Amino acid sequence: MVTFRFQKALNSHGCHVRCYYVDVAAGLKFQPETQLSAGDKLLAREHNTEPVSLSELRTKTLSTDDATTEIELTKYGRLPSLSGLSLDELEDFVKKHGLPKFRAKQIHSWIYSKWAKNFEEMTDLSADLRKKLSETAEVGLLNMAHLQVSSDDTRKYLFQLPDGKMVESVLMAFQDRPSLTACVSSQVGCAVGCTFCATGYLGFKRNLTAQEIIDQIMSIQRESGKRVGNVVYMGQGEPLLNTDEVIESVKRLINTVGIGARHITVSTSGIVPGIRQLAKANLPITLALSLHAPDVETREEIVPITKKYPIHEVMAAMHDYVDTTNRRVTIEYVLLKDVTDRPEQAIHLAELVKDLHCNINLIPFNPTLNPMGEALYDRPSRESQQRFKTLAARSGKTVTVRLERGTDIDAACGQLHNKYTAGRK
Repeated sequence: MVTFRFQKALNSHGCHVRCYYVDVAAGLKFQPETQLSAGDKLLAREHNTEPVSLSELRTKTLSTDDATTEIELTKYGRLPSLSGLSLDELEDFVKKHGLPKFRAKQIHSWIYSKWAKNFEEMTDLSADLRKKLSETAEVGLLNMAHLQVSSDDTRKYLFQLPDGKMVESVLMAFQDRPSLTACVSSQVGCAVGCTFCATGYLGFKRNLTAQEIIDQIMSIQRESGKRVGNVVYMGQGEPLLNTDEVIESVKRLINTVGIGARHITVSTSGIVPGIRQLAKANLPITLALSLHAPDVETREEIVPITKKYPIHEVMAAMHDYVDTTNRRVTIEYVLLKDVTDRPEQAIHLAELVKDLHCNINLIPFNPTLNPMGEALYDRPSRESQQRFKTLAARSGKTVTVRLERGTDIDAACGQLHNKYTAGRK
């Protein structure tokens, strides 16, 4: 148990303010985040720890000069967020706070149908009830630190997590699709280190919780006022190095947020244990393999984790995934000028996947600068892209070239994060 003691102190203007200090107990080390005036939310941060998952909220004791009340706080001192909670979990929440069961349906509707940003927007609840709820929980979990909007209306978000770290998400519209697509992150940074990806320059910081993944979708809907119909786990991080939380978030997107399973794609650079774990979960979603090169030498150069999970082991896992789930998979392939766009590589790719139940998606490189401001790769010409597509189609698979979105903003993974953090130094 951690006790938050209330004391009075003078602020810089000579006025008395509420200051919350933290007694260290049970091996937990908190330090005060800020001085808070009366009525403000309690903020404290626990250092050198991972955030708790959706089901691991702890109860803390808040002691003031008036009374002692119990409130729930996450590890980072935040009130718990309701974003991502199922109706059953919301019913448990309202019951715990002495509210009738029907309140859960009202709150559920406001969160998932009307995308309320806070309790004040829940106007069919009384003012007193809205105030009570705002003192015990928050609606959202993430704060929007930055937003870029491109000429094609692609929206690139930089979200701040409860511990102050940042992740990126993208909202995209495609003419051939009636619904919008959101690209979400699964980690802060990435340990895979693909040489053409801006996220790799960040290094790996930590995994996201299922709730942090889900609230990217909810935050996008709240900000844009538009419903997300498709979700791709192709933002920052390697989803299958965070498989438990990714699977949990997928289940909640399907069962709680209301996004169809067949409209969800999880991408991987080829984490064999993660592929097999996802197959066992047997979710009717799409798995995408970021192959990027058909030969060992090139793939080891641009996707270093190939040295741990060789191509033949990755392809065997993909075949097993198809056999287990009876689902078609997608092969993602980045086209780097004079590196991965050679005709012999297209022929090799066609041979590699000819017996796999899959589609092939070619991705012309979106130029990315390294921390020194250098562009390591170039984008191939349209002629080169078309030649590669034609040769890859010899596999008998459907081959598409990804439509460019957000090219006039920092839409590639990690670009906005890198630019934003560099500008604050």
